[in-house]
Amino acid sequence: MQAARGATLSRSGPSRLGIRLTALGIGLLGLGLDQLSKHAALANLEWGEPVNVLGPVLRFTLISNPGAAFGLGSGSTLALSIFAILAFVASLVIALPRITRMSHAVALGLLLAGITGNLHDRLLRDPSPLYGHVIDFLQLPYFAIFNIADMCITAAAALIIILSFRHISDAAQEPEEAAA
Repeated sequence: MQAARGATLSRSGPSRLGIRLTALGIGLLGLGLDQLSKHAALANLEWGEPVNVLGPVLRFTLISNPGAAFGLGSGSTLALSIFAILAFVASLVIALPRITRMSHAVALGLLLAGITGNLHDRLLRDPSPLYGHVIDFLQLPYFAIFNIADMCITAAAALIIILSFRHISDAAQEPEEAAA
């Protein structure tokens, strides 16, 4: 049996559309979890009052953060908002159409979840659009207070680093395989 013109007879792995939809799905799921957790934190926690969840290992401390990680850039909320908008657009317009592997879809989906979770806060929370403060509430010992969106961005960065080392390793093995 012949395939239609330009089509392959066999398929190995998910389609490009499936990969893109996976990235978007992870992004939407992460955004939803982030916003639901922030809503729950706002409804159930008092500002600045720590609540031990797992003894000294995890506590909830509700704060609003005008800056970036570790409270850096608290006077740069507008710049952080613009950067987040540009990163979101670049992720959708440049990165999404180019991904071809499921591992890349997971990394991009996590990145989209993190960007949109915190961007939502910057656009829609007080004090005003583009100057909104991000809701943070998760606290580990000797570490900054963060949220699910921050976790998604960190996981995306870690995955991208791991994938880049894997790519370097694959490229280094290619000449050996060609010589064999």
